[in-house]
Amino acid sequence: MGQRKHLTQFEVERILEMAKKSPNSERDYCLVYMSFVHGLRVSEASHLRLSDLDLGGKTLYIQRLKCGFSTNHPLLGYEIHAIKAWLQVRKKLKGAEESNWLFLSRYGKPLTRQRIYQIINQLGQLANISVRSHPHMLRHACGFSLANRGIDTRLIQDYLGHCNIRHTVRYTASNSERFQGIWKSIRNRQPVTHFGKNISGAILEDEILMEKMEVSGIDVDSIQLDIRSTLSQSDRTD
Repeated sequence: MGQRKHLTQFEVERILEMAKKSPNSERDYCLVYMSFVHGLRVSEASHLRLSDLDLGGKTLYIQRLKCGFSTNHPLLGYEIHAIKAWLQVRKKLKGAEESNWLFLSRYGKPLTRQRIYQIINQLGQLANISVRSHPHMLRHACGFSLANRGIDTRLIQDYLGHCNIRHTVRYTASNSERFQGIWKSIRNRQPVTHFGKNISGAILEDEILMEKMEVSGIDVDSIQLDIRSTLSQSDRTD
C-alpha cells in the first residue's frame, strides 16, 4: 500500500505548533502557514518575493510553476499578523535590506528548496506525524481541506493553479465529506415498489432482508418490531 501523500488539517496544526517552538519560529511558522493556505509548491514558496506582498491590499501574487495559472490570493487576517512578525525579524538579518526574497536563512541568504524540505520534515518529526512530511504534502492538504469545505472543483483548480482539472479531481473524488448523509437523503425520495409493496427508500434494505428471512422459514415478527423501534429512535435523533 502506498504512503499517504497529504497531511490532515490536524497534522498541519501540529506542525504549526512545532514551528512556534523552533529556533526560527517566526520564519518557520510563516513558511508553513503560507504553504498550506496557498497550496504552494516548494519552489513557489522559495521564490516568494517581498514585492509579491501587498499587505495594505491584503493580497499575495503567486507565480505558479509547471505552466500553472498565476494569480492573486487574498491574505488572511492571522496570516498578515504572521507575515509582519517574520518581517520584523527578517529586517535584522545581514543583507536583508538588499534582498527581495521573502524567506531568508539566518545568514541572509534565500532559503533553498532542499532547506525547506528539511524544515518541514524536521517539524513533522517533532509533531510525531506518522508519515514522512514534506512541502508538497502541505499543498495536497490545502486541496483536500478546500474540498472538505465543499468548494467547487473549478475554483480549487484555479486556486491551486492547475492547468489540467484532472489534477484537481483527486481532492473532490477522495473527499469522504461528499458522502455524508447519502443514506439519510434516501428518506426524502418517493416511495419505491418492491415485490408489489410501496416502501420508503430508508427501509428498503430492511424489507429485502425480511423477505429473505421469510423465504428461509425464519419467524421475523419480533425482529421487525425491534428494527422499526430502532429506526424510529434513529429518526428522532438525526
